[in-house]
Amino acid sequence: MGTRIGYAVGAFDLFHVGHLNLLRHAKQHCDVLVAGVVSDEMLRQVKGIEPVIPTAERAEIVRHISFVDDVYVETTPSKMDSWRDVQFTHFFKGDDWRGTDKGLRLEREFAEVGVEVVYFPYTAHTSSSSLRRALDAITAGANIGATAVGAPALASR
Repeated sequence: MGTRIGYAVGAFDLFHVGHLNLLRHAKQHCDVLVAGVVSDEMLRQVKGIEPVIPTAERAEIVRHISFVDDVYVETTPSKMDSWRDVQFTHFFKGDDWRGTDKGLRLEREFAEVGVEVVYFPYTAHTSSSSLRRALDAITAGANIGATAVGAPALASR
């Protein structure tokens, strides 16, 4: 059996324990782990998300995680493009993709080139989406407070 090259992809924006769990589990199932970091442009195009942390900084953070051997920045939406560039043998994803249209499509495409798709438990209590919602709520609350505090001062001018 040859070298098992694993590929775990994500935005890795607002890095949290779910990201760490994915990378830790992935490294346990391969010899070499490449972390795919989705570029800012792809996040905007595919997910309609404006990243908080720029691509280069997210890649630098992920590069320094002890489980990660290399980082690849994804600049196209095709995981097959990533496979052609990285030549991974195993693709790791959270089990929230298992059985979904996207997950089943990935499994079919990767089966054609001999890549095994491995799912790990999704960390449901923490996600970038929930962190974004919390930050939005905090920001909205701060703006309301600032407006209320600042309003009398502005009126007295």
